[in-house]
Amino acid sequence: MSDSQSNIIKRSLLVYFLLTLFAVLIVAKLIHIQYIEGNKYRALAQKYTVKEFLIKANRGNIYAADGSLLATSAPKYDIAFDPSAPSANDFNDYIDALSQELSLKTGVSQSEWKRKLVSARKKGKKYIKIFKAISFNEYQQVKQFPLFRLGMYKGGFIAEMHTERAYPLGKVLRRTIGFDRGKGNRAGLEGAYASYLKGKDGMQKRQKIKYGVWKPLSDINDVEPQDGYDVYTHIDVDIQDMAHQTLRKQLQKFEADHGTLVVMETQTGAIKAMVNLGKTKSGSYEELRNYAVYETHEPGSTFKLFSIMALLEDKVADTNTVVNTGNGIYKIYNKYVRDAHHGGMGKLTLKQVFEKSSNVGVVKMVYEHYKDNPQKFVNRLYNFGIHEKVGIDIKGEGKPVIPDPKDENWSGISLPWMAYGYGVELTDIQMLTYYNAIANNGKVVQPHLVKEIKSFDKTIKSYQPVVLNSSIASSATIRKMQEMLKGVVLRGTATNIRSDYVSMAGKTGTAQTEYWKGKGQYVASFVGYFPADNPRYSMIVVIHKPDPEKGYYGNVVAAPVFKELAEYIYGKMPREVQLAVNEPDIHTGKTEKILEKYKTIMPDLRGLSSKDALYVLENMGLNVKISGSGKVVKQSVPRGTKVKKNQLIELKLS
Repeated sequence: MSDSQSNIIKRSLLVYFLLTLFAVLIVAKLIHIQYIEGNKYRALAQKYTVKEFLIKANRGNIYAADGSLLATSAPKYDIAFDPSAPSANDFNDYIDALSQELSLKTGVSQSEWKRKLVSARKKGKKYIKIFKAISFNEYQQVKQFPLFRLGMYKGGFIAEMHTERAYPLGKVLRRTIGFDRGKGNRAGLEGAYASYLKGKDGMQKRQKIKYGVWKPLSDINDVEPQDGYDVYTHIDVDIQDMAHQTLRKQLQKFEADHGTLVVMETQTGAIKAMVNLGKTKSGSYEELRNYAVYETHEPGSTFKLFSIMALLEDKVADTNTVVNTGNGIYKIYNKYVRDAHHGGMGKLTLKQVFEKSSNVGVVKMVYEHYKDNPQKFVNRLYNFGIHEKVGIDIKGEGKPVIPDPKDENWSGISLPWMAYGYGVELTDIQMLTYYNAIANNGKVVQPHLVKEIKSFDKTIKSYQPVVLNSSIASSATIRKMQEMLKGVVLRGTATNIRSDYVSMAGKTGTAQTEYWKGKGQYVASFVGYFPADNPRYSMIVVIHKPDPEKGYYGNVVAAPVFKELAEYIYGKMPREVQLAVNEPDIHTGKTEKILEKYKTIMPDLRGLSSKDALYVLENMGLNVKISGSGKVVKQSVPRGTKVKKNQLIELKLS
């Protein structure tokens, strides 16, 4: 063998040896990676290509008293497609049909969809967005599209579910329902009951397809989310809707800045409707803030309730005590208190002072009896409890402002100004709560929106009425205030809302606001309850900054809203309840004479009020159907016709 051949063999053996050594080293490294460092690299791979995604739990629903949905979590689906997942045969077989379905759904041409999907497959893309935030019904439909129906692995169908909050009533009640945007940014029922509503989140593992795109590893979640509990409120959807419409109509009529309306059940404090409407830049009215709960303001004449109660409780005056209001102007420290009645009202009893809302009368009485000891007057207000929040079950309640002689800014006019509702501040829900106490024979009940928390049919927690004060004042004072509140409607400043259909009691309020900026801005209000002698509901209506040229007095701007809604609510009551709760002593002597004369013969009811006509016919044992409002102008059975028990009589009112 020549030297050259020997060198070639040696070199070949060296190369072979080196290649063998290199192969052994590779195998050794693979074994090392697989079995020694495998867990480490698998963890790294898992970290960078697989991630745990939070699956939000379905938030609990919020319901009205009748089970109507006020807020719910609606499932929404984002649909994507992995064009690399289907086999070549499946992709080619179904691409035309799939493109056609997508075209029908989106309006984009079939050819464009096919071009897009074929191009994506050729480029090796694994995630193409198809639809965003579609409903469950749409998801079910899309899931059955050609190719998609083969599922995730064979058909490349990717569905990612999330929930969005939906409000079936639209913008109605939105500020009361509120929102939950996380700790520190919660409001309304959504915020107050967040711990019950939010549920427990689940988890789903997803694999990274490309930057920012993650594909679920499975059709099911690794940890299923647990839905939140449901919240059931006392809200009456019909009353809420009517209240919303009625208040909005009045705000538009008087071009006001904003307004509130709250209806509460007298005995329980259950809130049946809460409306908060503010004027937008476009001039429409929407639920911008929960004014009824958070906004404190000077109430004006509705505060006279507390001033008169203080005089009665301290026994320094009675309802028949006479005060001379003179020409309607009263001067204190170069400041003037004026009555709205031009020229004054002369001598009035304390009862008339309240019913006719004399500023001079109430200020003179309070000032004369408490000027030497204003602390006594303020302490009496504190005894009523009006300096404390009422604790409604949603956040943001404003704190009442009741000046005290110990305050640095107390002055000589503080006491008289308090007497007729200036210098003091209350929220509308607070004012309503204490007027409701008069309707409730002195018992102060906490206003509340929620009845119970439930998980399906299981009650998790129920809420009973909370009594804040068993008696705001003596029974004698309460009875006198009840009579005066009725008198406001029968003889005083609110005779314009007296109804033949349902009796009402309450107080008008007209307060100047932002008077430090100049004249011309007012707050008009009416707060009270109905029926007057057997109250079922209390209500407050407050309208801020109506156009003064259109009207600004409480009886003109706010009280008609009270009347319209009171009649609507009373009309919803069953007939037997109406008869039980409405006062029995308002019928005229004429009705009694008719009943004495007519037993089985139809009388002439034309000209009678609906209440008097009902009283006659129901005492005759007849059934009644009424249409219209006002007085009887037509009856279905003529006068003199013989009638039978339970016969239906139809009345048309003017």
